[in-house]
Amino acid sequence: MIIVSFILLAYRSFIQRIIKEKNTQHEAEVQHQKSLVLENIKAQEEERKRIAVMIHDDIGNRLNILSLWLNNLDTKGDELIKKNISGQMSSLIDSARSISHSLYPVNLESVGLVLYIEELIANLATRVNITLTVSPKFQKKDIFIEVQLYRIIQEFTTNVLKHSKATRIRIYIRDDRTSLGVVISDNGESFDYEAVKKGMGIKNIESRIKSMNAVHKWKNIPEKGSRLIIKIPYNNEIPN
Repeated sequence: MIIVSFILLAYRSFIQRIIKEKNTQHEAEVQHQKSLVLENIKAQEEERKRIAVMIHDDIGNRLNILSLWLNNLDTKGDELIKKNISGQMSSLIDSARSISHSLYPVNLESVGLVLYIEELIANLATRVNITLTVSPKFQKKDIFIEVQLYRIIQEFTTNVLKHSKATRIRIYIRDDRTSLGVVISDNGESFDYEAVKKGMGIKNIESRIKSMNAVHKWKNIPEKGSRLIIKIPYNNEIPN
């Protein structure tokens, strides 16, 4: 009996060690996948930032200088030509600014997340009713976190405008001692998560959530809208 008990204890210990090793291996694989996602997103953001800054600072400034030059040009009565060229130049400047803004939120670090979201809301005001509610305790976050949250909100609103036929979007940001919570919702047609989870829009949103070590949940009700809930614990440090 003693020998049998010893064998059973040894076997149980062996099984527990195997399970522990497998769990450790699984956790390491999960962490490795998170690191890969983070590195990929950071690389994409750096390239986007480089191109956006080039468009914003170089091409944008050159267009502004050219516009000033045209406005001061003596066209000797050809006011119609001057007006047409000036109009086209203004459109080019707006397009360059729009492309730069869509590639990377160049001024977000200096302006801050809340004001940048408000600018997005102002730009979309003629297409959909968007409101932003921010808790009084909200404080500026790490620039990586703010960029990812802005991108998620931008992606969500873009998908809503393209697919859901929504008339209203609500954004709520809550900041407390343990976590940052963000809720984005709309009153559109919603979607079947299992059917669209492989789409680029959902993939981009969820990749950015993972890169922040955050957790999320989709709440979709057909014909009544979608809701995305994100929670970023403060004890989850973003890897460098």
